[in-house]
Amino acid sequence: MLKTLKTSCVLLVLAFSASFQPNLAHAADMSEAQSRTMANKVKRETQHAWLAYKQYAWGHDALKPLSKSNHDWYGTSLLMTPVDALDTLLIMGLKKEAKEAQELIATKLNFDQDIYVQNFEITIRLLGGLLSSYQMTGDKRLLKLAEDLGDRLLPVFDSPTGMPYTHINLKTGKVRGDVSNPAETGTLLLEFGMLSKLTNKPVYYDKAKKALVATYERRSDIGLVGSNINVVTGVWTNKSSHIGGGIDSYYEYIYKCWRLFGDQDCKTMWDNSIKSVNQNLGDEAASGFWYGHANMETGKRNATLYGSLDAFMPALLVLGGDLDRAKRLQESGLKMWRLHGIEPESLDYQKMTVESAGYPLRPEIIESAYYLYRATGDVKYREMGKEFFEDFVRYCREKAGYAALKDVRTKAKTDSMESFLFAETFKYYYLLFAPKSALDFDNVTFNTEAHPLRLPK
Repeated sequence: MLKTLKTSCVLLVLAFSASFQPNLAHAADMSEAQSRTMANKVKRETQHAWLAYKQYAWGHDALKPLSKSNHDWYGTSLLMTPVDALDTLLIMGLKKEAKEAQELIATKLNFDQDIYVQNFEITIRLLGGLLSSYQMTGDKRLLKLAEDLGDRLLPVFDSPTGMPYTHINLKTGKVRGDVSNPAETGTLLLEFGMLSKLTNKPVYYDKAKKALVATYERRSDIGLVGSNINVVTGVWTNKSSHIGGGIDSYYEYIYKCWRLFGDQDCKTMWDNSIKSVNQNLGDEAASGFWYGHANMETGKRNATLYGSLDAFMPALLVLGGDLDRAKRLQESGLKMWRLHGIEPESLDYQKMTVESAGYPLRPEIIESAYYLYRATGDVKYREMGKEFFEDFVRYCREKAGYAALKDVRTKAKTDSMESFLFAETFKYYYLLFAPKSALDFDNVTFNTEAHPLRLPK
């Protein structure tokens, strides 16, 4: 009886383990022709979402797909979806859709508005989107809009530390929001720096770099940054460190400002930072390799959380040349996805239980599959992307576009279709399956909203 029980336990363990193993045995079956078919499917779904935006939310920031209505972030439209979508439409060769978006932006977008906006989101979505689309189209109206926006955002940097306030009034230049985070203080140099390169005005680069360096210089003795910092005093108000939302793109931009601009200071900051991140946040758990949370000063683990935003990290590790960690972390992300057929916002990887159950249509895990495919040529990452895409369509597609999930366990939807669906999610799906000629990966650098930027010749 004991032997039978023991055998049963072993079989249960093996079955449980197998349920978390990548089911990629048929990976080699995905031919280039099949991959092109997948790329065309992605393109059709992009058109489906775009047509829904056109029908129910044209001229507004975003579509609400369940109520078939619209949403403006600040009560008046800044054309968030068209600006975020334009370079994706261009990459996909959707010329009609791209032209209508381009003309709407060039003739209707107006930043002379008495509204407080969040500097970080406006920078990565609108400034990044305008710059990328200008580089793709040569339409100087887009560069003029980007320069106008950049000028209106500059006062955010006028704090005692040089780190930006979180919000600014686009008309008056008044600022507010003393308590920020490394992502918001350090995810600005690609956009402001590119604006400098395209306008020959160094002020944008200088201000954004000063903010990034000011954040880095306030790292702890063991090299970590915390979750919240006061931009007036420079004092950390939350000392929990991780690679997730609120910190994630700070690390991304430290490396990418080296990649895009060849800024040696950024390379030094990256080399120092990634060593500390791997040493103090990397976590070999029974469920796989992850990055968890720790106290920024002691490195002591204080949470075993990983989520959809953390899933950008394999892509960044690929850029940094650490393929081994990138591959292992992506396998962990796959386990997170397969737990409920779509990834949650946050997971306790020690218990393999969902902590925050939403799915806002995020792109990061697809971004990482794309980077890994480009780095390795291994078609298993295309197979992985196919699994993600089929689940994504199954659970999020609506008659009017795509809807975020309120809970990945029940698949209950919420009335939201963020602009990053076009800027990032559809773009990364498409690029994963499309021929390499669709975009010159080696000579562009994506901002954190997936707007590709290249240094002007």
